[in-house]
Amino acid sequence: MAETLRLEQTGERAIENEEERFFERIDRQSGRLYSIAYSYLRSDADALEMLQEASFRAWSKKKSLKDEALFDSWLIRILINCCMDELRRRKRVVPVERVGEERGAAEMRSSSRIDLERAMANMPEKYRHVLTLRFYHDMTLGEIARILNKPESTVKTRLYRALKQMRSRLEQER
Repeated sequence: MAETLRLEQTGERAIENEEERFFERIDRQSGRLYSIAYSYLRSDADALEMLQEASFRAWSKKKSLKDEALFDSWLIRILINCCMDELRRRKRVVPVERVGEERGAAEMRSSSRIDLERAMANMPEKYRHVLTLRFYHDMTLGEIARILNKPESTVKTRLYRALKQMRSRLEQER
């Protein structure tokens, strides 16, 4: 009986240590994760919420990680999926008070930054991911390929096409 109790306590400590190490790894890159979430959601509170959601999803799906060396890419992919889920959810819900605001904001579009953000928002998802990770987070094409689980040549093609679309959209708005 005492032996069984000791084995259970040892097992519980091992699980606690595993959990502690797991979340320490997430903590070490929390700044980078926050900036990625913020670039998608444009809100401090939402970015922090997505960090929590991504941490929870990662912990609950930790067995799906086959190669520990790919932990960072795997976690960023989960975070991006959380952000995209949130953005899709937002599209379904439009608060009544924001409808009038959008008309007023449309009349005030003159800044190049606003034009750039609007062009980014209208890009297809696959292009927006590549542009965001490359230019907002200064990732290499290899890192982006690992995160998106795509060949590097696909990432290069998407980057080229995304930049071409951005140029044409921004020129049309002038």
